[in-house]
Amino acid sequence: MMNSTLDEAQADPVPHRLGTFAGVFTPSVLTILGVILFLRAGYVVAQAGVSGALIILIIAEIIVILTALSIAAISTNTKVHGGGAYFLISRVLGPEFGGAIGITLFVAQTLSVPFYILGFAEAMAQSVPWFHDHLRWVCLGTALVLFIINYIGIRWAVKVQFLILSVLSLALLTFLSGLAMSFRADLFASNWKPNYTEGVGLWTVFAIYFPAVTGIMAGINMSGDLKNPGRSLVQGTLAAIGVGFVVYGLQIVLLGGASEREFMRVSPYGVLLANAALGAASLVVAGMFAATISSALASFLAAPRVLQAIARDRLLRPLNLFAAGTQTGDEPRRALILTFIVTVGVLWMATADDAGAAFNQVAMLVTMFFLCTYLIINVAAFVEAFGANPSFRPRFRCFHWSTALLGAIACLAVMALIDPLQASVAVILLGAAYVFMSRRSHAVTFGDARRGFIYTQLSRSLAKLRDMQSHPKNWRPTILVLSGNPNTRLQLLLFAVWMEAGRGIVTVASILLGDLHERIRDREDALDSLSNLIRSQGINAFPEVVVAEEFDAGIRLLLQSHSIGPIKPNIVLVGWPADAARVAPFVRHLGEVRALGMSAVSVIDHGLPESDIPKRIDIWWRGQENGSLMLILAHLMTRNWEWSRARIRVLRLVQDRADESQAATAMRALVEAARIEVELKTVVSDRTFPILFREVSRDASLIFLGFHPAPDADAADFYQRHTNLLENMPTTILVSSSGEADLMA
Repeated sequence: MMNSTLDEAQADPVPHRLGTFAGVFTPSVLTILGVILFLRAGYVVAQAGVSGALIILIIAEIIVILTALSIAAISTNTKVHGGGAYFLISRVLGPEFGGAIGITLFVAQTLSVPFYILGFAEAMAQSVPWFHDHLRWVCLGTALVLFIINYIGIRWAVKVQFLILSVLSLALLTFLSGLAMSFRADLFASNWKPNYTEGVGLWTVFAIYFPAVTGIMAGINMSGDLKNPGRSLVQGTLAAIGVGFVVYGLQIVLLGGASEREFMRVSPYGVLLANAALGAASLVVAGMFAATISSALASFLAAPRVLQAIARDRLLRPLNLFAAGTQTGDEPRRALILTFIVTVGVLWMATADDAGAAFNQVAMLVTMFFLCTYLIINVAAFVEAFGANPSFRPRFRCFHWSTALLGAIACLAVMALIDPLQASVAVILLGAAYVFMSRRSHAVTFGDARRGFIYTQLSRSLAKLRDMQSHPKNWRPTILVLSGNPNTRLQLLLFAVWMEAGRGIVTVASILLGDLHERIRDREDALDSLSNLIRSQGINAFPEVVVAEEFDAGIRLLLQSHSIGPIKPNIVLVGWPADAARVAPFVRHLGEVRALGMSAVSVIDHGLPESDIPKRIDIWWRGQENGSLMLILAHLMTRNWEWSRARIRVLRLVQDRADESQAATAMRALVEAARIEVELKTVVSDRTFPILFREVSRDASLIFLGFHPAPDADAADFYQRHTNLLENMPTTILVSSSGEADLMA
């Protein structure tokens, strides 16, 4: 995982195992309820009015919620390791794009540290004049203390955060109840509408306010230290967003009815002190201290972990140094030191002049960097969902590709509205970083027509695909249909299209007997006829016709040679022979299909039920070898409108009732890991399988049944046994899997 020369990584480090509350909710909610809550909320209400401030909050929360849905979908579809958002993006859009946005995220989190420290110093300077005269050294001293806490380890940092959460809760209760007691309806009415000062507008104020909702990244970036990242990231993030929305919304409303506009504009922090319940301003000061320091602490925790994850992917040689982690807890101390150095540099420059102005400038930079991060997270989720990978089966159900697309568009639009120039520069820099990361030439040669351009792109894409290592997660159905005369076996082609479900490629192949030179024109006519049939049926498939002297030789030719560059068939779909003379070669071809590393699928077509009858697909589970492919194909069939309401029932036969509980538990665990909605049924019986099979599945709409290819000598017995078993039964799909399709991917 890391270079053996790294002194802190001589053996596999042991990561922390934090729960949802400590690992995600606490750092997220402490960063959300941070410096903006105390130092800029009143300013936002003064400028935008209560109505404008609520609009800003709602827009910001919509962006964050949409992004959280995307994070939830991605994180529940893959095993999550360290690196948070960087890990999620890199595993969807690839290491090049992931590296580019990972560095952006690292910069955003690193800039957040001096941002929160500046906020702390500004507030303390208003409370204690001495701080104003020694602002730079107070900031640098605060950074040093936070660095030491993080250097000691995350366990200390988490303990400190629990203490901070308690103090912050008391402060919130103090100033919110104080504002409520000072609330006046006439003041609220006068503060309802916006009243911007010169040079300030809605989107300027939005940029200053937006860091209030970026705290979710603090929890997400702790992914490598979580006990159960998939569950904790979803639950902790959504809970933190909900708490933040309620607190900020309540604060905006109460501020509007408890303070004069000018007071909020000039001293937003002073408004909270002046309205502290029971005169307990010291609790508000303590809360401000807790909020700003905790936010800085959370960012200090997150930034080094992002850099460590990037370094461990070996994307840039100069960053490899930061891959090291301590033996206990896998602490990214080298990345932490770099974060501290950058923090000190920013603080040194920012405290040269007015800290308040510097705070606003850093706030706008943080906003732009986080919007870029949220944009790419949503793009990543959109690519996964819209690309329709069969492996994209997130456990989190409240997600659709349209929510990710809306989130991406919202981020891009808000970036442009805040500052078109900065937004353009940010997008250009992201693109440049991607090009640099990829280290490849992306020059495009345009032809003089669309076909030439598409051909060029396709050729390059196939070349890239050829050089990529295959993985079960990226498995897609590439089906070769040996249709015979497709006009009389249209149902076979329809089953292929249903099982492909827009996720793969279907090729319909036909064989002409004779000499190639003599039948070359017949081949062209057959291709045209096949193409016309495909178009007339509205089917997305490709035609193929070969001429062979002998039929079985033609089949072997297709099985060995058919491909589209690196895209070769992984499923061969055939019908069930009606002619006894074809049984022996049919069974032999099934064995050849499997010998060539492809899955063999045969449809025994007994028709389909009427369209208005609720459909049920029965899968007889006799092991994961064939079961994985059967369940994936059944799941893909339900992605078509014809089967969209069909129930999938997985049946497992056990002979002894004592085995029922164990079998049911194993099946539940398997289906849970597969992320496919099915109905499980364990059938306990000592009767023979053919009798039980006919009794249980006679009313199914479609049946999936696994098989193993038979030796040539047993061809007749194999054929007769299955023919007898399936006589007068619903249409059945026999599956013999190569094992390439992995249900756990």
